[in-house]
Parts: sequence; C-alpha cells; structure tokens
Amino acid sequence: IRDEESGYNKNLFCIPKHYEEDLETVFIPHGLILDRTERLARDIMQEMGSHHIVALCVLKGGYKFFADLLDHIKALNQNGDKSVPITVDFVRIKSYC
Repeated sequence: IRDEESGYNKNLFCIPKHYEEDLETVFIPHGLILDRTERLARDIMQEMGSHHIVALCVLKGGYKFFADLLDHIKALNQNGDKSVPITVDFVRIKSYC
C-alpha cells in the first residue's frame, strides 16, 4: 500500500461498534484478504508439487491467517488430483527483533 493511498470509506463496511470511533478508513477489505489467502494456498500447492508440507505458525497474532490458509490448502488437497501430506506445528517467539 502506497503512503498516499486513501483507502475505502468505513461506511462501506460493517464495522463492529467498539471500533467505530477508532477507525477512519479501511485499507484492505476482508474479501480481498480472503481471496489473496486462497491464491497463496494455490501457489503453495503448485510450488510444492507432491512434497510434504510442513506448516509452522507463529503464535500470538498469526493463528487466524494460518488457520484460513490451511483450510484452503486442505480444500485443494481434498478436491485436487493429488493429496499432499501436511504437518502442522506452532512456535511462540519472545521477540520479533
């Protein structure tokens, strides 16, 4: 997102009441995030081929995205021509520095 990007008017979205006063604009709509997450899952499946996938989630913030991404990968696994084994693990990091 460029610095000069103005985003979308918050009135175009259903914003939870407890966020209404704190939110000015929406930069990335939820639907776009879901679409890009599905695209990432497709890219991962294509790049990995039939290799085993080891999915590692960084806790404290990454779980929801991780779960959505794995849901898309599992759907592709079930509906595709091939089934790729997936191992899931979690890590907690003290600092991001």
